[in-house]
Amino acid sequence: MNKDEIKIFSPATVANVSCGYDVLGFCLDTIGDEMIIRKTERKGIYITKIEGYDLPLDATKNVAGVSALAMIADAKPDFGFEIEIYKNIKPGSGIGSSSASASGSVFAINELLGRPYTKTQVTDFAMKGESLASGSEHADNLAPGIFGGFTLVKSISPLEILQLPTPKDVYATIIHPQIEIKTSDARAILPKSFPLKDAITQWANLGSFVHALHTSDYELLKRSLQDVIVEPHRSQLIPHFAEVKLAALEHGALGASISGAGPAIFALSKGIENAENVEKAMREVYSKTEIAFETYVSKINTEGIREIKSGG
Repeated sequence: MNKDEIKIFSPATVANVSCGYDVLGFCLDTIGDEMIIRKTERKGIYITKIEGYDLPLDATKNVAGVSALAMIADAKPDFGFEIEIYKNIKPGSGIGSSSASASGSVFAINELLGRPYTKTQVTDFAMKGESLASGSEHADNLAPGIFGGFTLVKSISPLEILQLPTPKDVYATIIHPQIEIKTSDARAILPKSFPLKDAITQWANLGSFVHALHTSDYELLKRSLQDVIVEPHRSQLIPHFAEVKLAALEHGALGASISGAGPAIFALSKGIENAENVEKAMREVYSKTEIAFETYVSKINTEGIREIKSGG
């Protein structure tokens, strides 16, 4: 029998991952939103509560509502859904705040409907909500949340997501300066064209990064985490970016770059000890500034969005 209510954890995600602008992402484990979605007799989508940040309750103006509306327009259930959002991921953080909401609502509704949709179809509905936040449909944050682990968006139209292997000792460290960078602004700063030699370098890095995941080759992972396309431009928007990146690399990180549109900066390390050393080094840079910040160390979450069982 189908359930009438579900509580979920919708995790934060890191998109782009240095060499994979708009196509590569991975899922975090220690930070995310919680959502409760329940069936209701009146048809439609109703956001009844948002805690944590001041976001619109109007379903047509909230990314969770927009993706949910897209799903029920297709599914045509003879009932509706109420959504409660407990927002722990700060909007504009660069770790997939909007995508956690957009994907969480449709993941939960799909569960309550008895899973009529595949993960790829769920991602497609979530893209409708994500486009409200960023101005374009892209799935590099949505896919890792829905599929778990590392993902590659092979194509948007038709949507094709590849789930990549996660080497068991890869850990992420995140520093999130408490400033806001809008995705639309971070996109606007990018040039419309790039030199061919840079494009060749970038797709070679992306190809070797994917190979490194498949072979758990940490040295190759390290050599592949280079971004010659986006980071040189977007890093200007993030105070002390160069110092943070250098500190991370000097303290054992395999690589470091901008998480999504920023301002969060991520580093990948082999083993939790390196990841924690990187966290200390990143904190040291920002503790000398006036800017408030948060840091997180996380395993790569290979499950993605999950149901929170009662008492869990």
